[in-house]
Amino acid sequence: MAGPFLRGALHTLFVSLMCAATAVQAQAAAEPPKSPASAPKAAAAQKVEVTGSADQYNPRRDDTAAKIVVTQEELARYGDTTLSDVLKRQPGITVSGGNAGRGGGEIRMRGLGAGYTQILLNGEPAPPGFTLDSLPPSQVERIEIVRAATAEFSTQAIAGTINIVLKNKVTAAQRSLKLTVEGANTFSASALDFQMSDKLDRMSYSLGGNLRTGAFKQDSERNEDGTDAQGRPNLLRTSQRHDDGRFAALTLTPRINWTLPGGDTLSWQNFLTLNQSHWKGSQLWTSQSGEPPQYLSSQTQPAERFDVLRSDLNWVRKFEDGSKLDAKLGFNASRRHTDFRQQGYDAAQLQTLDAVTLSSANDRGFTSVGKYSTPLKAEHTLGVGWEAGIGHRSEDRVEHDRPIPGYVAVDSDERYTATLRRLAVYAQDEWAVTPKLSLYLGLRAETLKTDSEGNTFNAIQNQSTVLSPLLQVLWKLPDSKRDQVRFALTRTYKAPGINRLIPRRYTSIYNSPISPDNQGNPNLKPELATGLDLAFEHFFGEGALVSAATYLRRVDDFTRNDVSLVGDRWISMPINDGRARTHGIELDAKFPLQLFFKAAPAIDLRANFARNWSSVDKVPGPNNRLADQTPLSANVGLDYKWSAAFNVGGNFTYKTGGPIRLSENSSTYSTIKREMDLYGLWKVDARSQLRVSAVNVLAQPFTNVSQYTDASGTLRATSVYPFSVMLRVVYEIKL
Repeated sequence: MAGPFLRGALHTLFVSLMCAATAVQAQAAAEPPKSPASAPKAAAAQKVEVTGSADQYNPRRDDTAAKIVVTQEELARYGDTTLSDVLKRQPGITVSGGNAGRGGGEIRMRGLGAGYTQILLNGEPAPPGFTLDSLPPSQVERIEIVRAATAEFSTQAIAGTINIVLKNKVTAAQRSLKLTVEGANTFSASALDFQMSDKLDRMSYSLGGNLRTGAFKQDSERNEDGTDAQGRPNLLRTSQRHDDGRFAALTLTPRINWTLPGGDTLSWQNFLTLNQSHWKGSQLWTSQSGEPPQYLSSQTQPAERFDVLRSDLNWVRKFEDGSKLDAKLGFNASRRHTDFRQQGYDAAQLQTLDAVTLSSANDRGFTSVGKYSTPLKAEHTLGVGWEAGIGHRSEDRVEHDRPIPGYVAVDSDERYTATLRRLAVYAQDEWAVTPKLSLYLGLRAETLKTDSEGNTFNAIQNQSTVLSPLLQVLWKLPDSKRDQVRFALTRTYKAPGINRLIPRRYTSIYNSPISPDNQGNPNLKPELATGLDLAFEHFFGEGALVSAATYLRRVDDFTRNDVSLVGDRWISMPINDGRARTHGIELDAKFPLQLFFKAAPAIDLRANFARNWSSVDKVPGPNNRLADQTPLSANVGLDYKWSAAFNVGGNFTYKTGGPIRLSENSSTYSTIKREMDLYGLWKVDARSQLRVSAVNVLAQPFTNVSQYTDASGTLRATSVYPFSVMLRVVYEIKL
């Protein structure tokens, strides 16, 4: 399986390199040589371009619409191989599940997952199937964390927005390589990163790539116990599970920029990732009392191939009056193919299940995005724009059971197609009322329409339109150059994903109220939220700040998963169920120690803290919080510049879990999570450096509890996942 993947990856890499080289040669041949008289003009223009006040500009301090920017320096500091590890250290962001250093977790702002946090790629909704961990940090220019929604981006951002901006700037010729080797008791991987870029008169190009392969294994334990209606124990059983497998991934981000004769710019940005993985899992149950599970032992063998392509052509034109038109056409495609085999055995180790499921999904889509901005007066900047997209998805799922004497074989063939249309128009005004007061006013109307049909359900149409008025205020306090207050009032929403709308059932091998089948609900409506944000910020030196923020969200048509017994199977289905509320506080501080003590070592300190609360009206308390919301998270870190050639640092992450009541019958509980990451950086010379990191030094296991209670009694499952310390070595060289 690895052979075709690597051959395809190398072929794609070769074609990309040849395209970039051909474009460079064609541009060089097309442009006549510059006369000596023209050379000083070009140099002068370049000088004017770099002598602005960019160094004095701080988006977190100066932009009316608040955002935090994670720079390339922060992206590279710990040598992270996944963006989730970068983001877990940022204020108000947590990562659920997954493995430290390996990714796989869900990114959450305000402690909220399940789609409340919007993920964008270059300012647009990420293509279907895209995950943050499929994009290595080395290919990212910056990350923008937007707490309050703006009209320019989609308002599907109840908790907030994380915008991933791919590398797009070319300032000089660059050739660099980075080799990463990492390993733990349960994981090993190696990766090769490369960057190449150059400028040639009116054209520049860049090509970044990452090839990563590895192997993993994971042991886990699951305990299930139960009581009857009178509270007497009637069930106790334990399972041991072992998984091991391999993976490989290739990511390419080629880009070409042109400056046209009239001053317009044209750029072609691409993102391609090819992924494959296969593993084998085995599970063995031991029953002490009560009814044993249907399969006392089982084996699963999944194999997956998943590819994503995104291509954008961007045209920018600037007018003499200061206006600007920014238009983009995009294409995206993804495909996924999964082979999944399940085998089950009874107490006598006789096989009672042999099921093979073949599934595939293909997505194709086109997008058009544009923005026209113009200064109306000295204090107003008006922007209007649009965002349109159409996508088509087809999915097949075939399940075939090998006939086994005494057992009924199940055969199914499910297919569906869906067309998704999105159209949004918006207007915004950035108004500098006074030098101390600025306003951001925005209005966005967004319509989503889904048409789907399949061979196991009737045609379904879903359409929703959301009008989002937005207000943000930045007030720099009088007689102070350091203090300012922010205020935002927003209307946001979360539309149900296609998989939650399609009424198809995904079965669980150990079906129970704590491990149910999953099925979509075609009657789901979007969740609508009214939000309020308030923050105080104090900037007291270069790179030094203290901020305190609070937020409030009221969510209507709140969606939760309802678990019920249908026939002889337990099924979980999303439903709209009334109103929910969430609020919280966030504290953030960072500063160099020498700002307070001149003789102190060159240490930069940072710390952040977030506390979140929530409640769901139609779920009885206590602990009727939003599903999986993180109540409290905190980070403390420092970076020490030991010398010009050697830096060290570390970060401690703390996250609580606690009990959550999901419905009248269902509840969960998760333990506290503590992580410690350390790094050391040695700048060998002007062109090379060596970075060594220790990830998840504390190696704390993670425990999660699921429980279901009704009139017949209680069933509870406790799962324990052990982790181990990971050592990572990264060598970088500029060629």
